[in-house]
Amino acid sequence: MTQEQLTFKFDQFNHTSEFISYKELASGHINDTYLIITKEEPYYILQRINHTVFKDVPGLISNKVSVSKHLQKKLSHLPEHELKRRVLMFVDTKNGDYYYKDEDGNYWNVMVYINDSVTHDIVTNEEVAYEGGKLSGNFLNLTSDFDASLLTEVIPKFHDMSFRFWQFDEALKTATTERKEQAKTCLEKVSALKEEMHIIQNLKDSGKIKLRVTHNDTKISNALFDKNNKGLCVIDTDTVMPGIAHYDFGDAIRTICNTAAEDETNLDLVNFNLNYYKAYVKGFLEATGSNLTDIELKYLPLGAKSIIFIMALRFLTDFLNGSVYYKIDYPEHNLDRAKNQLKLIESMAAQIDM
Repeated sequence: MTQEQLTFKFDQFNHTSEFISYKELASGHINDTYLIITKEEPYYILQRINHTVFKDVPGLISNKVSVSKHLQKKLSHLPEHELKRRVLMFVDTKNGDYYYKDEDGNYWNVMVYINDSVTHDIVTNEEVAYEGGKLSGNFLNLTSDFDASLLTEVIPKFHDMSFRFWQFDEALKTATTERKEQAKTCLEKVSALKEEMHIIQNLKDSGKIKLRVTHNDTKISNALFDKNNKGLCVIDTDTVMPGIAHYDFGDAIRTICNTAAEDETNLDLVNFNLNYYKAYVKGFLEATGSNLTDIELKYLPLGAKSIIFIMALRFLTDFLNGSVYYKIDYPEHNLDRAKNQLKLIESMAAQIDM
């Protein structure tokens, strides 16, 4: 993408800034994201939403703009400069939409860049885990009065355990004997956990767990901090949609508390960091306050276990299918990822009472 092309896209939006230069941000794996440096601050983020992954981009953008406006109202007591650091702000186009669709069918949106901020790819201390918990909990708290049914389900059945098991069962039917033999230990562990892993899904389906506005991608790199490691806001809100608190909680725990990379093959290095877990939980519960019900609180640890399991199941399913979804570096890569996540479950279960 040339600067001239990016300037044209950027100038479809309502701003009075002069495009000076740009920097491509490569932290995401799905969208194309650019920092637009203008003559005067604020700078902006210009993003192309991947419409092959997200089938309803207008719905996706409507979700995150609606939630942003809601958060702005809830935090309207803050000074303007502080508010702009606590909420992602979206810029509309000259025709009033919040996205521009180009001649190639690509969708673009623009956000105000939050200056003097940092992200963390991994957690290296309890303070960052604690602040990450506060940010995730605060997002749930501030959106607790937003009607989740008004949001588009941008990735249908994303955290649906029954659907993931259906995919797994279909993969088993067509998997080669060799692959099933290679995965034998994992298959046994999945079978042993199947009933427990449906507990939260069943509670959700029965209405005993409240449907909320959830982020659905709460890895620590989607939390924004100031230079003193104090939390500012959650970012990358493309997956905001109706969901339950347990999976936002669990996805954060999965990525924060693994002592190794998710494809580490030496399983002795894969353990659950209990100190980071306790720090995250402390921040999360402080921020959610009294907004979570007793039943939600009871099943938070199982929510973390369930999300780790879903990832293990998805990796295993892809391995059985011949690795057609996740990128791999070698034939057994997805199997090793599945083993890694199952080991993380074992380490977590040994330290936390479910």
